Amino acid sequence: MYDDPTLQVDEGALLAVQAQIAQQTALAQIPDVVKRPLRDDHLVAVLDNNLADITAAYESGWNRLTEKFYARTEWPEAEIIAPLVNDDQIFLILYRELYYRHVYSRLQPDIDDRFHSYENSCELFNYLLNSDGGPVPLSLPAQWLWDIIDEFIYQFQSFALFRSRPANKSDDELAMLSSEGGGQAWSSYSVLNVLYSLIQKSRVNEWLRARAEGKSDEEIEEIVGEYGTKPLYRQLGYFSLIGLLRVHVLLGDFTLALKVMDNAGLGLCVGEKVPFTAPTAAHVSTAYHAGLCYLMLRRFTDAARVFTGCLNWVMRARQYHTRSYQYDQINKTADRMYALLALCQTLAPTRLDDNVINIVRERYGEQMSRMGRGSEEGLPTFEEIFLYACPKFITANSPPYDDPTALALLINPPTPASPGSPSAPNASTTSPSLTDPTQRHLRALSAHYLALTPVPTLRSLLKLYTSLDTRKLTGFLDAGVDEEEVLSWMMVMKNAGRCVGRVRTVANADKDEKSAGNSADGSLLAGEWMSISDLNFVIDENMIHIAESTVGRRYGGWFIRNSEHAARVVDGLRASPLPGSTPPSGGAKAQGKGGEAKGESAKGEAAPRTSGQKVAWGGAKAV
Repeated sequence: MYDDPTLQVDEGALLAVQAQIAQQTALAQIPDVVKRPLRDDHLVAVLDNNLADITAAYESGWNRLTEKFYARTEWPEAEIIAPLVNDDQIFLILYRELYYRHVYSRLQPDIDDRFHSYENSCELFNYLLNSDGGPVPLSLPAQWLWDIIDEFIYQFQSFALFRSRPANKSDDELAMLSSEGGGQAWSSYSVLNVLYSLIQKSRVNEWLRARAEGKSDEEIEEIVGEYGTKPLYRQLGYFSLIGLLRVHVLLGDFTLALKVMDNAGLGLCVGEKVPFTAPTAAHVSTAYHAGLCYLMLRRFTDAARVFTGCLNWVMRARQYHTRSYQYDQINKTADRMYALLALCQTLAPTRLDDNVINIVRERYGEQMSRMGRGSEEGLPTFEEIFLYACPKFITANSPPYDDPTALALLINPPTPASPGSPSAPNASTTSPSLTDPTQRHLRALSAHYLALTPVPTLRSLLKLYTSLDTRKLTGFLDAGVDEEEVLSWMMVMKNAGRCVGRVRTVANADKDEKSAGNSADGSLLAGEWMSISDLNFVIDENMIHIAESTVGRRYGGWFIRNSEHAARVVDGLRASPLPGSTPPSGGAKAQGKGGEAKGESAKGEAAPRTSGQKVAWGGAKAV
């Protein structure tokens, strides 16, 4: 029968049978402890929209199984586990979202993983945004919704960095990137389109404005429509605002990044009320990217205020977010904020919270001293800290993979024969250090730092006088500096002591009408020129008149911190056992810390010591 030459076999059916056998074999290799939750618990929870069970499975069950079975390998593909979940497409889309997130975080994704993760993201957002029956009947915890948006942007950033390095690509990768699908995958337009669509569909900006205006729940429901009343869409819209902030920062548009957050504000990091309980990582990401925007826009006081507020909040909430699986990522972002705060203090010294500035000095005290000497010697340190603390910026456009000639010139730029050769400008513009967006932002901020190098020396000299002649000041400086150049340095110092900020506007705002941190018109870009230096001067012909202002110490924070410390000490004392009044059984003396004897209680009761080192209980410690 099998040797019959007239017998025809359908190759498609044969391949289908082989694929089914391979799927059953792979399914049989999955441990039962993994298959059982997927089949009996997770699927039922998603189908029933049981938010409590979904939250437990997402925050503990998935991570526990990952650590036990798939810490160094991939989870089974969605096609393998499809029979377990009756080919439920919604469950499989959510499973693939977790699958590719695991690949990106624990393993090294290849180009197929990058393209397939993009396709799965498109399927997920198409299901949420283009459902025919209105809002989809799906409930997911806020932590998962935030992770979906956060991971979507991270994979976009990872692909953009992967695409921007054509020199180390294989032929297959170049072929995929040069195809039509390769040009559309993870494009800036598609990512921005998803985020803006979620914001518009949920009408989250209208919802935030209505809440700020104090409208009733019925009026808010009428404003936001059927999508905006669903927690799923409302939270996705709110997290998309934070995602837009991050995307615009990565693309280098710091003004637009702050503009999209006008209605949402900066949240708990600056003392504002938040519309609902968001994950800790969302607040930290908001503060980090908003503070970086202010830093790059030369609004150093606003940047320092945002960083300080967030770091204080993280320190207070540390005992809560230690339970989060994102604890390491939150700590890394906080470390970057400390580094950026050190740069803010170098460029524009301001008064900060004692707890935060002490940590900054402990970690970056030596680097801050080196950067603050007023010379170009601190530039390498400045650049090193910025490169550590800044995100990996990306470009919106990809290299010309569809043009082999232009791509070859980009990979191997021609070396000019002479400085005047025609190819010299093209070679310079294709230099990796010039085309890299991170290096461009670094050069812009480093130029500002270099312009301020004379300021520390002038400041240290002017603080010694109330009036000073320009010729005398020139004589104090290095040889070769004329009076005109010193006056230009004085103008640089004058300009460095002023910046646009929201602090004064906030201080004058009516706290009953405006929440702390909002300016008069509610825009994060609003502000006014203000002095940030305690040293002011005027130049009258050739005479410099100096006036130094001192700021009184803020005792409120000092008393609060010490009151909290005293309360902790009292609670510790109350929780401690009282000193024993009788010796332990057997006549043995109990040894205290350091070996001092505590057993001779009779002597202590008969004649308490009146001299010696006092202990917490009021008696004297034996020496």
